[in-house]
Formats: sequence, C-alpha cells, structure tokens
Amino acid sequence: MYTKEEYAKDCQIHNDMRRLVDSDVNRLNYHLMAPAGWLNDPNGLVEKNGINHVYFQYTPFDAGWGIKSWGHYTTKDWLTYKEEEPFVFADNRLDRDGAYSGSAIVKDGIIHYFYTGNVKLLDGDYDYILTGREQNTIHLTSSDGFHFSGKELVLANSDYPDDMTTHVRDPKILKDGEKYIMVLGARSIEDKGCALVYHSTDLSHWHYVTRIQTSEKFGFMWECPDLFKLGNQLILSVSPQGLEKEEARYQNVFQSGYFLVDENHGDYTVRKFEEFDYGFDFYAVQTFEDESGRRILMAWMGLPMESEYQEDPTVKYNWRHALTMPRELVFQNGAVYQRPLKEFEKLRKNEFQSQISEFTQWQTENCCFEINVTFSNPAESFSLRLRDDVILTFDGSLLSLKMGESGFGRTQRNIALDKVSRLQFFSDTSSLEIFINGGRYTMTSRVFSDTLKQIITFDSKSDGQLTIYDLKKFNIE
Repeated sequence: MYTKEEYAKDCQIHNDMRRLVDSDVNRLNYHLMAPAGWLNDPNGLVEKNGINHVYFQYTPFDAGWGIKSWGHYTTKDWLTYKEEEPFVFADNRLDRDGAYSGSAIVKDGIIHYFYTGNVKLLDGDYDYILTGREQNTIHLTSSDGFHFSGKELVLANSDYPDDMTTHVRDPKILKDGEKYIMVLGARSIEDKGCALVYHSTDLSHWHYVTRIQTSEKFGFMWECPDLFKLGNQLILSVSPQGLEKEEARYQNVFQSGYFLVDENHGDYTVRKFEEFDYGFDFYAVQTFEDESGRRILMAWMGLPMESEYQEDPTVKYNWRHALTMPRELVFQNGAVYQRPLKEFEKLRKNEFQSQISEFTQWQTENCCFEINVTFSNPAESFSLRLRDDVILTFDGSLLSLKMGESGFGRTQRNIALDKVSRLQFFSDTSSLEIFINGGRYTMTSRVFSDTLKQIITFDSKSDGQLTIYDLKKFNIE
C-alpha cells in the first residue's frame, strides 16, 4: 500500500529531490513529466467546467517501477498548468499493490472514474498470470476532479469470463444512447488478446455482453482499450503485446494502434490494425472528448519494457518519462489523423522562412523548435538532420528515423511510404515528435543530446516551403 499520509511524509523527507530533478537539462519545456520519480500511462482524461484534468500513472519518489498512484495536472488552455496533489493512492484492500490505469466520464455534472485496483496474493507460489492476482474494477465519483467519494468495487475476477487469465484491466467508458459501454483489456488463458465489453445504465451495475477480438490471434494481451467515435466511425484503440516485429511495422517491444470497427446489433467486427505511431517511444493511448467536441489523444512517451534501450540519463536525476503533446484526432480518407492542438501555436516565436532549395542551415540554442515543410510536389528523396546524430531520410519508398549515441540504444525506425508531401516537427530538449502527411503518420521518440546547441541541415531534391519557429516554454504552477 501507499497512502496519502505516507506521501506527505515522503514530501518532507525528499524535499531536496525536486532541486535535483529541476537541475537536469533534459527536463522538457512543453511536455508534462512527473514532478519527480516515474510517470507512465495517461489516465482519467476529462474536461469539466473548462478545466482539463490530466491524471497519470505515478511513482512519486522513485524513477523505477513501483506502487502506482494517480498523479494530477490541470489546465484551462493546454499552455498553463497547475500541479495538483495526487488524486488516487493505493491505500485500500482493493488496490493495495497499485491504483492502475483507468478513465473518466461526466454524467449529470459528476465525474465518474473507473480504474484497475491491483492486488497480488501472497499466500502461495503463484505465476500471477493464471492465478494469484485480483484485478478489481473500481468506481469513484467526484464533483470537482480533486476530491472523491469512497471506492466502490463494480467488477472482480469472478465477473470476468472463465477463459480469462488474471490480466484484465484498464477500464474505459463510452456513452451510447441510454446505456454505457465499458471496455477492458484482457489476456485469455490461450494467450490471445481481446477487449471485454460490459454494459450499464447507472455506471454502478455492469453485465458482460461480448468481447472484441480478431479472427486470428493478434498478440497475447490488449492493454488500454478505448472505444470511441470519430464522426460516424466507431474506433477501438488498443495497445497489443506480443506482435512479431517487422521491418516497417511492429518495431517496438509493444505497440499502440487502432481498428476501425463495424457494429451490428451488439456484434463487433474489426478491420485491419493501424499503428498510431512508428517512433521509439509511444504507448498506452487514451482519448477523450473535450467540451468543444474535439477528440484529444495523449500517450505515454515511453514503453513498458525497454530492453533494446539503455537507461535514460534522467534516472540519475530521479525522474523518468513524459506524456506526448495532446493531439486532436480527425477521421478522413478512411484513417485516423493526429494533429497538434492549435493552442501550441501560441508557443511560437522568431519565425524563419525559406525555400527548401535556398536553405543551408539553421542553429538552435535549446533544441525547442517547430519545423513545417511543405513540398511543391511529393518528395523524391531527402535527408533532414535534426541533431548531430539524428537524421530523417526518405528514399522514395521508406521513411527512416535514425539515431546515434543520443538515442541511448534507439537506432532506427521505419515507415513504408510511397510519397511524402508534408512534414511537421516538434523538438523539445529531450523529445521529438514528427507528423507526416498532415498527421496520417507520426514518429515519437526521446533523445538525449550532449548539447542542446544544434545545427539543422536539409538536403532535398524536391523544392517547397520551409518554416521554423523557436518554441517558448509552457508554464507549470
């Protein structure tokens, strides 16, 4: 367990830790990070009365995996944030080994939260896959997003299908007419990933309806499911584990992506799986609809198992990982496009424009910049150097992000493409997010350069327009 009282004591004991964390040059300027310690999945994304609540999996004073609480930031404009007290602690018999990932939905002015309470039984020699673990689906309510009522158990192991392992987690809610739909990520005893579907009319009483799965095995576990609509298209986002690596697909240890879903009287059929991101560090997607009707995505800029990578240099400063920029989702041309929120344009300063054919180089003092490239005609080939040893290349059929020592074990990621017409880059002190062809494809990565003073060069056979902005730091109170 880890209680609010223990957290308060640790804050006093580790008071100097924040100074160490803040002294790291790799602290990001416009991405959310743990104040100190470890961060992973975004949780409970919701807007109420103009306040966006961003919760996240959080180990407050340890830069490694530990008992998870829910950290908490709020923002009204996505540019100025307030660090709040952690929202949920693992302080109950239902979640003593971690308040795991979950989501939020507003009903009649009340925010309803659902998350997985992790409990490991210690009275036997268990493998913790088939036995020895409780995965409790817990319900909270809050009128303000800061304080909540008691923890209500709505689903326990006995409420999941008999052919499931003890890996059932990450509840996400969708309102559908007069009913609510919950999806839970699951791993069957045959090691097949799927999403379990439950229905409710009151958010407290749930009954199992069906499961969403592929006809053939597609990974052994689906984490962080998210069922939502973009326009009239139903979409299931999942983070599958156990896919076989290919040259230009499924290149990370685990993936995040989506299925277009066809629903017919409660039966769900999924189409081809599409990855959300082709970079090195992207997982555990969660979306929500804000009060203006935008569908916004955030993800963990990291991975659950990073065996290919070296330990991030941030660990010696006692912090690790960050969230991606919030991105608006749009469904067009039969695919999901990701676009940076318009609010981030307010971070721009010192605009520089050039024709690609006339561009030689541009120097950055702190690696915080945005680049927009629009080719006059689809590019035949190019090589864009973003840092000393970070290069994006295109040869007419393969787009490749290549990293040297600053990748700390990150080497190369690819996208099979027949054309590139637009590029948008967001570089922060220790991160890089690339939006290709208007956000049809993205590549996200951490990067840790020896110096933040870098020179950008661009070699292209195709002409067009290039615009660069320095980017200001957003504010966290």
